[in-house]
Amino acid sequence: MSSQPLWLFDLDNTLHNASHAIFPAINANMNLFMERVLKEQGLPADQDAVNAMRQRYWRLYGATLLGMVQHHQVRPEDFLRDAHDFDDLFGMIRAERGLLNLLERLPGRKILLTNAPLRYSRDVVRHLGLHRHFDKHISIESMRVHGKLKPKPSRQMLQQLLARERVPAHRCILVEDTVVNLKSAKELGMRTAWITQYLAGNPHFSPAGVRRMQTMHPTYVDVKVRSVRQLAAHLRRLAGA
Repeated sequence: MSSQPLWLFDLDNTLHNASHAIFPAINANMNLFMERVLKEQGLPADQDAVNAMRQRYWRLYGATLLGMVQHHQVRPEDFLRDAHDFDDLFGMIRAERGLLNLLERLPGRKILLTNAPLRYSRDVVRHLGLHRHFDKHISIESMRVHGKLKPKPSRQMLQQLLARERVPAHRCILVEDTVVNLKSAKELGMRTAWITQYLAGNPHFSPAGVRRMQTMHPTYVDVKVRSVRQLAAHLRRLAGA
């Protein structure tokens, strides 16, 4: 068993700025899909009802998709395809420079662990030139426990990942912008890094909610930084290096 750390990197709003254009487009696409489903099922489908349902499912399950599967019997592949349908994905991507150098400086293996679908996340990582730095790419379609979708923040999924990779929890570091996902990881004994620089534009949060998060530092967060580029300065705390 290697003593090197295993890094689990989120993608959206961690390795690139999804709040700039991608998240607003995804939410608009989700709304169109949900409106169509709700109308077919004879449920309220005005814009306020759809927005409220999308946010509620995201808060309850960590992914709007799970709420639509559980309560409206949609096929995950249909929802994911429509939600991530973009006219010009590459033109929407915004990211910091220096990410390649960052990943090279961090010791240990790296896995991309994203609640986004495979096709979209693969395209984004390749566009950023980061794909060679990840040993594995785990997208939402692969996050299954006993055949059921279990995306982040599922503790069962994270436990299964640790067992499969044969890495003790304390040698694993989850790097995320979604703080609730870090809580699950910390409860399992993982180390956690919270990336905050793209919170302000995240459509899931109100301005007041963003201000509150920017001042908080939960006990389950080992390191809170604005950018992934600052992780190397915290290696001793995160990786024992």
